[in-house]
Amino acid sequence: MSISSYIKEIGRGANGARSLTQEQAREVMGQVLDGSVSDLEVGAFAIGMRMKGETAEELAGFLAAAHERCLAIPSNQPVVVLPTYNGARRLPNLTPLLALRLAQEGVRVLVHGPLQDPKRVTSAEVFQSLGLPAVRTAQEAERAWARHEPAFMRIDALCPPLSRLLDVRWVIGLRNSGHTIAKMLNPVRGARAVRVTNYTHPEFGQLLAQYAQNEQADMLLMRGTEGEPVADARRVPRMDVSLRGVAREELSCPAQDGALAQLPVLPRDNDAATTAHYIQSVLSGEKPAPAPLERQVELLLAAVAAMQDEALEHSA
Repeated sequence: MSISSYIKEIGRGANGARSLTQEQAREVMGQVLDGSVSDLEVGAFAIGMRMKGETAEELAGFLAAAHERCLAIPSNQPVVVLPTYNGARRLPNLTPLLALRLAQEGVRVLVHGPLQDPKRVTSAEVFQSLGLPAVRTAQEAERAWARHEPAFMRIDALCPPLSRLLDVRWVIGLRNSGHTIAKMLNPVRGARAVRVTNYTHPEFGQLLAQYAQNEQADMLLMRGTEGEPVADARRVPRMDVSLRGVAREELSCPAQDGALAQLPVLPRDNDAATTAHYIQSVLSGEKPAPAPLERQVELLLAAVAAMQDEALEHSA
């Protein structure tokens, strides 16, 4: 099969490009993920979408195609989903600390992302340094939760076709829509899941909010720390929670204003081993957790509690 007709629509440049319908987006992404189109078409599609940018309808269609090809992770309790696809460049990667703090509070946490990035420190590497190996199956994820540990799953185990699309980046030198899809992926089935989805540019944050509203999604939207779904340890970012697509101001918080009175004590190096040692010292109580990260934990705990309350009201 060919996706040339779709490429023709999206590849007309910034002013002439036309957006796909949700069903068209689902169809084209399905073909891309199934490997039924040529490498040349995949590259053209990736660059065309990069230039045009996605709409909320296209994101919904792309995600539907990815979810159809993704391993389902069953749960009978709410789950916090942390997509970790950027890693650390300058600051320590504290996504594993966020996951472990939530697990300490009794929350089921699913983290997914790549194993390595040649230029960054991935969450997978930090988890490995902490002695927490990646899970490969839904059963292993369940066992991790039973131990009150977060479950980290590599994207090539969770959704192999999407992992292959992410790898196109290393050929063409640009991220593509697969990266956006991965950061919005929700493989949890049988229970609601709060996706912590981060953005860099405010316009993309607005697009994600529109997606959450359209799809009645449970999400915490925030400006990421170097693209990671964890609050910047130095300053509280704006964090907006939506449940079933409805913005919940009482579960959200504004960005911290003004000058910082005090900076947290963070490790000087951001390699996996040093970061893991710092995380262990925080979890043991030897060092305080960064206040912005603790604020994020509070919001996510409140969101999970709100979902549980809604479930009780529905069953009453």
